[in-house]
Amino acid sequence: MKMPRFLLGAAASGSGKTMITCGILQALVNRGLKVSSFKCGPDYIDPMFHTTVIGTRSRNLDTFFTGENLTNYLFAKNASGTDISVMEGVMGYYDGLGGISAEASAYDLARVTKTPAVLIVNTKGMSLSVLAQIKGFLEYREDSQIQGVILNQISPMIYQEVRRLIEEQLPVTVYGYVPVIRDFVLESRHLGLVMPEEVEGLSRKVKGLASVMEETIDLDGLIRLARTAPEPVYTKPEIPGVSDTDREPRTDQASCEKAAVTVAVARDSAFCFYYQDNLDLLAQMGAELVEFSPIKDSRLPENADGLLLGGGYPELFARELSENTSMLESIRQAVGRGMPVMAECGGFMYLHKRMEGMDGVSYPMAGVIDAEAYRTEKLGRFGYIELTAVENQMAGAAGETVRGHEFHYFDSTDCGSSFLAGKPLRKRSWNCIHGTDTMTVGFPHLYYYSNIHVPLRFIRKCGAYGKNNNRGTKT
Repeated sequence: MKMPRFLLGAAASGSGKTMITCGILQALVNRGLKVSSFKCGPDYIDPMFHTTVIGTRSRNLDTFFTGENLTNYLFAKNASGTDISVMEGVMGYYDGLGGISAEASAYDLARVTKTPAVLIVNTKGMSLSVLAQIKGFLEYREDSQIQGVILNQISPMIYQEVRRLIEEQLPVTVYGYVPVIRDFVLESRHLGLVMPEEVEGLSRKVKGLASVMEETIDLDGLIRLARTAPEPVYTKPEIPGVSDTDREPRTDQASCEKAAVTVAVARDSAFCFYYQDNLDLLAQMGAELVEFSPIKDSRLPENADGLLLGGGYPELFARELSENTSMLESIRQAVGRGMPVMAECGGFMYLHKRMEGMDGVSYPMAGVIDAEAYRTEKLGRFGYIELTAVENQMAGAAGETVRGHEFHYFDSTDCGSSFLAGKPLRKRSWNCIHGTDTMTVGFPHLYYYSNIHVPLRFIRKCGAYGKNNNRGTKT
């Protein structure tokens, strides 16, 4: 089945990709189309903006995490049943691993999924020079996938002339322009953009943006371009289930057992960074995911067999989290009884004995990790990593690998030493993660499809915990 799609890339970060992507998504929704959206690379916040616009979960696609086959599978799985898909690129179009490779770049995603790409070109301070920039991107790789451009921050007075020159001199179609827009400014903080709910009048602004783009962007042309994309090619992976005991994994349908185990998932303003495909994979393997708020709820959900603490902004809510002593005690006791737990970045910080907030005050936290999380004022570890287990533990046997990324301005007096993190294409490495038979907690964000046995072991441990705590067999 053909799945119409196009990718929006740019020459560099700050070119207006997210703003233009949201405007185009809203314009397509306004036309009555069922739209799916995707973000290239390890990004949590941009998909939240997409989700706000299209009304359903946006996803990530990342060739470093999943290679060619799984990337095409995940795209097709999540685009199924929609009329059109829009992918938003990351950084500069060719910027990938380690800053020295095109692997895992927006270009690489377009190449792997055979998706036509449209380059957003910020023309501020340029006129004819924009042709040289576009020509360079077209010719840097013979299979650039770039078939169109959108000119951002260009004056309507010169747009038609620049468009004519581009289409006369370069093998590319101009799909319109975006004038200077000051009413839709996305503010940033230390981990990236602010959250969608923090943008005052977001819905109104996006709808206003879409109305502008209806006038200045050739949406019909983009839809025609999307329809030229070929059918995705992939082999469907076999996903083992929580109660499978066969050495050979079974198929999705055969292994999916609803509510085989219950996993409590922290979800509120402090903990909101999750890959949706990670959560879907847990559910597909047989876990029921029950959300709770470490800020507002007094204790873990009843009958929880395991605990998942994602990243986010706990440092912004350090006082509120610390004052919710009943929740802290509930988590401390559950982990002490052997409840399996996976925690990443902000979730890892929450498990510390103390955590420094953005106000500079050190607050008592859950005390599962006898260490203090503190602010460093600078980005410490950033980007993709490959993690290798250095000892047998819940997440894997010694020598087993899983991929992920780090991005944080905080550090810990004890980051753990159960895994060795290595930067791809670089020589830098470091120890990280506290790993035991029931715990995997540390700064790295893991991508489960890079090693599906990591989440499988977690929910199997959850199942064993539930049985040992007299919950019986769930149905």
